[in-house]
Amino acid sequence: MNLVSSNKTETNTYELTVAVEKEVFAAAVSKVYKKQVKNINVPGFRKGKAPRNIIEKMYGVDVFYDDAMQECYPDALEAAAKEADIKLVAVTNVEVQEVSADGFTFKATCVVEPEIEIKNYKGINVTKKSTDVTDELINEEIDKVRDRNSRMVSVEDRPAQMGDVTVIDFEGSVDGVPFEGGKAENFNLELGSGNFIPGFEEQLVGHNTDEEFTITVTFPEEYHSEELKGKESQFKITIHEIKTKELPELDDEFVKDVSDKDTLDEYKEEIKENIAKRLEAEAEKDVDDQLVEKMLENIEGEIPEAMFENEVNTMLREFDMRLRSQGMDLNTYLQYTGMTPDAVKEMYLPEAQRRVKMRLALEKIVQLENITPTDDEIEAEYGRLTQAYQMEADKVKEMLPVDAITQDLAVEKAMKFVKDNAKIK
Repeated sequence: MNLVSSNKTETNTYELTVAVEKEVFAAAVSKVYKKQVKNINVPGFRKGKAPRNIIEKMYGVDVFYDDAMQECYPDALEAAAKEADIKLVAVTNVEVQEVSADGFTFKATCVVEPEIEIKNYKGINVTKKSTDVTDELINEEIDKVRDRNSRMVSVEDRPAQMGDVTVIDFEGSVDGVPFEGGKAENFNLELGSGNFIPGFEEQLVGHNTDEEFTITVTFPEEYHSEELKGKESQFKITIHEIKTKELPELDDEFVKDVSDKDTLDEYKEEIKENIAKRLEAEAEKDVDDQLVEKMLENIEGEIPEAMFENEVNTMLREFDMRLRSQGMDLNTYLQYTGMTPDAVKEMYLPEAQRRVKMRLALEKIVQLENITPTDDEIEAEYGRLTQAYQMEADKVKEMLPVDAITQDLAVEKAMKFVKDNAKIK
C-alpha cells in the first residue's frame, strides 16, 4: 500500500489518494473467492467446487473485485494515514480511481484529529475540599449502621407520627362512588415516604390504633388516571397497627455485632479512619475535576463533530456491555424506558464532548512537555492488565499494542504533570 498524495481540503479534512499493489490485491481477491465459492453454483461442478477461473469466465474477471477492495480498505487507509502523519477520525467518502489485476487506486475523504492549542496549563489555581473528620460525620455513619440493624416494634401508647409504619385498610371514592384500585387491606404505609397522594400520609398523623376515620385528598393534575386527575376524593381509613423503628443500643455489644472491634472507642476510631480515606479520595477527585474544567477553558481549536459521535458510540457500547452483564441489553432497556436511540445519544453527548476535549488537551500537553512512559512503567501496566483480565501476558499484548498502552500512560502522566504543577489551596 502506497500513499500517492495527501491534500488538506478544509479544516480537519484531508483527501488521500492511495495505491494498493498487485500482490496485496491478488491475495484479497483469493481470500474473497475462497469465502464465496461455497455459495456459487456453476453447471458441471458440485456446489462450492467451481474453479476460480471458471467463475471469472462466467461472471467477469472483476467478479470478486468489489469485495476484495473492501478487504483492503482498512489496512490501506491506516497505512496511508500513518505515512501522511494524520490521525483518522472518520472516512466520509471513498472513490475508486482505477482497478485491474495489477491492483487499484482509490481516493478517500477523511476527517482527522484537529490541531489544538492549550494555554495556561501550568500553575492552575484550585481549592481542595476539607478532609477534616468531625464528630458529626462519625455519628452520622454510626446512625446509618444502627438504622440498618433496627427492628420494627408495635406502638400501643401513642398516636401515629411521621416516620411510623401504619398497617391500614382504606377505601377511596369520588362523589360517593368507589373507584378501581382505591381499596386495600392490611396495607403497610410509611408516613413521610411520599408514596401516596399528597396530603394522604399527613392526615394519618395523630390517629390511634383501631381508630376509623375519613380523610379528604385531591388527586394531582398530572395523575396517571384520566378519571381521577384533579378530583377531590374521600378515603375511609382503619388503622390496625402502628409500628416504629427501634434502634439497637449504642454499646460494646452492638459494636461486636456489627464489626470485628470490641469497644465503642475502637469502633469509632475505625470509622474515623474510613471516613478520612473517603474524604481524601473525594477531595482528590474534586481537584482533578477542577483541573480538567480549567484545562477545557484553555484549549483552542475546531474539533470535528465526528469525534464526539465516535465517543458517544463508544459509551453506548460500554453501556450495552454493562447491561448484558446484568442479563439485559440496550434494545430491551430502550423498550422498558420508552427512550429512543437518539434520546440516549443526546443524553451521553455532553460527557462525550468533555472526554474528547480532555483527551485532546492532555495529548497536546504530552507533546509540549515531551512526556514518555518508561519501559518499566509500560511493563508494569501490562502486568496490571494481565491480572485484571485474567489472561496470559502475550494475549494481552496482542490485544493491546504497545503504542496504545504507551499513549494511555503518557496521557495519565500528563494529568499528573498538570496536578503536580497546580496551585492547590
